[in-house]
Amino acid sequence: MSADDSEILPSTLLSAENLRSNAVFAHAIRHSRLPLCITDPSKPDEPIVFANPAFADLTGYAEEDFIGKNCRFLQGPETTQESVEQIQEALRTDSVTMVEIVNYRKSGEKFINALQIGPVFDDAGNLIFHFGSQMDVSTAREKERQMAALKTNELLHRLKNIVNVMTVVIEMTGRSATNTAEYSKRIAERLRALGQAHFATFSHDEPKVLHLDELAKMLLVAYAPLGEDQVRVNGDTVIVPDQYMTVITLLLHELATNAVKHGSLSVEQGVVDLTWDTNDPAALNLRWKETNGPAVSQPTRESGSKIVSSLVRASGGTLTFDWRAEGLVADLTLPLVGKAPAA
Repeated sequence: MSADDSEILPSTLLSAENLRSNAVFAHAIRHSRLPLCITDPSKPDEPIVFANPAFADLTGYAEEDFIGKNCRFLQGPETTQESVEQIQEALRTDSVTMVEIVNYRKSGEKFINALQIGPVFDDAGNLIFHFGSQMDVSTAREKERQMAALKTNELLHRLKNIVNVMTVVIEMTGRSATNTAEYSKRIAERLRALGQAHFATFSHDEPKVLHLDELAKMLLVAYAPLGEDQVRVNGDTVIVPDQYMTVITLLLHELATNAVKHGSLSVEQGVVDLTWDTNDPAALNLRWKETNGPAVSQPTRESGSKIVSSLVRASGGTLTFDWRAEGLVADLTLPLVGKAPAA
């Protein structure tokens, strides 16, 4: 029901006396799947005068528990004063308002209630009721909280790895630099590139269009202690869809970090080859291959790769690791990433 619903309801229905007894009006509300209640502002403490079965199902209270009571009986310890004041302001100004408020069922279980409230006027413009529609959004808000926590954990993981990468970059640059000026310049270039790569790819509010070769070079050159000499990127012209930006970025970040700490990017002669193709029009196939580095073995801890693997699976893709003596080979397949239009 909206604030304009009074215009389509006969004025004879809009009275406290007729509200509960009128068959047409009662039937419409009673059989609504959306929890609804109606309060009477003409009575002391504005009690509930009507509510549908969906309201009873949501709250766990029977009709005799809430008819004649103010809706504040649903409030509890975690109900915020701010949300209560928003409701009070809407009632005072006779405005339609949406408020998220922590309410409690009869069992004591709390839930987040997306409450919409508004006025109902009669034909003469007199306020006769306030309506309230409820929706339990607890599950949706919990999922949002979990996603925010996951993103925070990913960020902390990346920041930790960045520090490790910076240490290696500084050490390896120092070995190859011939003087202090060159050393300082190359360190600044590497760290600037590393920062730019992370700011450009980790998080963005608007969809970002990047070609895969652009994304790969931006990240890998930033990680490689000796720059472009240590990374070779080759593949079809592919635009990275926004839904794959995170998974591809995190995968390259994780692989590059491990290569800098333990693999081919930990030594001056080491090389990384990143290749991909879309020969299969239904999939993007990407391969990471390390050579000329130290012998590697499968790590006992895989916290970072577990995060990436779970994201790949959620995208409908596959990710495999082959820990060869001569270097790691990783193969990623993601469903249908279209080729960029021909120029």
